[in-house]
Amino acid sequence: MKMWNLQQLQFAVWSALCCVTSAEDLIRVVGFDGGGAAIACPYAVGYKSYEKYLCRNGCGDNDVLITSTRAGRGRYSIHDDKNKLVFTASISNLSMRDAGTYWCGVTRTGRDIYTEVKLHVEPDTCCEQVTKVEAFEEESVTISCPYKPEEMNNLKYFCRGNQPSTCLQQALIISDDQQKAQYSLHDEKILKRFKVTISSLTLNGSGSYLCGVHRNTGLDSFSGVVLEVKGWCCVNSYTVSGVVGHSATVRCPYQRQHRENRMFFCKGETRNNCTDQKDLRFTLEDDAASSSFLVTIRQLNPSDAGTYWCGSEPRWSVGNYTKTQLSVVFSQRPGMAPVTTQTTYSFGKPFQETSVSTPLVFVMPVAVLLILTFTLAIVYKYKCAKVQEAEVSMDGFKKPTEDETNVSDDYENQEVVTSSKLKVPKHPRTRRHVDTDEDGEGNIYLNVTSEEHYVNQVYMNDR
Repeated sequence: MKMWNLQQLQFAVWSALCCVTSAEDLIRVVGFDGGGAAIACPYAVGYKSYEKYLCRNGCGDNDVLITSTRAGRGRYSIHDDKNKLVFTASISNLSMRDAGTYWCGVTRTGRDIYTEVKLHVEPDTCCEQVTKVEAFEEESVTISCPYKPEEMNNLKYFCRGNQPSTCLQQALIISDDQQKAQYSLHDEKILKRFKVTISSLTLNGSGSYLCGVHRNTGLDSFSGVVLEVKGWCCVNSYTVSGVVGHSATVRCPYQRQHRENRMFFCKGETRNNCTDQKDLRFTLEDDAASSSFLVTIRQLNPSDAGTYWCGSEPRWSVGNYTKTQLSVVFSQRPGMAPVTTQTTYSFGKPFQETSVSTPLVFVMPVAVLLILTFTLAIVYKYKCAKVQEAEVSMDGFKKPTEDETNVSDDYENQEVVTSSKLKVPKHPRTRRHVDTDEDGEGNIYLNVTSEEHYVNQVYMNDR
């Protein structure tokens, strides 16, 4: 027979005298639907080698869920930490039906020792009220997380999503770290809040987040945040074209509440690399009636072309800045206005561009133009020649000139005309007459008109 030592004997006597028929303590455990729950059950020093178990209801043989002497069983597992005198029974994949009363049991001779457990199962979502935060990509945002005074020295953490069950395990940063990658956490205990700053935001950063404060008992406390990261696609934007040596005007609208703010106008391919324009050729004029200011650039040169940004302070806030693409050309055809694309401004909404004028310029090669000109000249000469031939065939001779007409008129008025400049028609009109004499022979007489005879007289007088 094995000899008992003094400590074992004292424990046996104590156990016999202590008949536990009800729970010694009450353990409260909270789990989340779909998550897990760990039930920590302490025991006395003399029960290290005793069997431990977790049961429900009346704890009969069919109510025992898991024991320390048998392997894990389905959703249940158990671990006995004999150094801490605590065994932990775990339940995975919780559902709302798992909520209720459990018992931590220690097997012994006679009546077992029981500790009552109350398990609460909560929906794994948070929260009914959330804080909405807006920010822009590539920038930073700071999120404020309030907590209760009694939680001042508790562990704080920040995670993505809205599932409290996994928030601490998947925390992006905890108060012990303060800085981790693009996240930083600063605990302002006097103000009873901690702040989380996220830098270098991307569009993928939009979504739900949880601020968590760890509690030693019961559920951790949470506050929900919905972050919306906006892209720079939705700025007011339009294009302007100008001519070298001329002026160009850029319109920069702003919100009415920003009227007293400082207006800025800078140049750069991106807003993060934008240089203020201090050239005297740039002038700014406020147009309060249209809630905008005008920037006029005088004496344009090719180096003025590029991307400009303008708006009101603070810089790069939603709805109070404009992106302008300026192009500069060397010359334009007379009467052709520069191509300008105006924008339908709608603060906070994607811009829509409306084309005002889009002149089309057709460029024709010089060789083709010369060929067409030559062809037209030939056709024109051919038409003129045809017209002249038609006139000659109708009259038989050229139409008298103005001088010839004057000569005929003078003759009718019985005036003597002696002019060396008188032109004689090439084809004088004659009348042929044939007379037959008595011998039957025909004689041909050529009768010249009186006009022809007069002309001959004039010619002799000139001589």
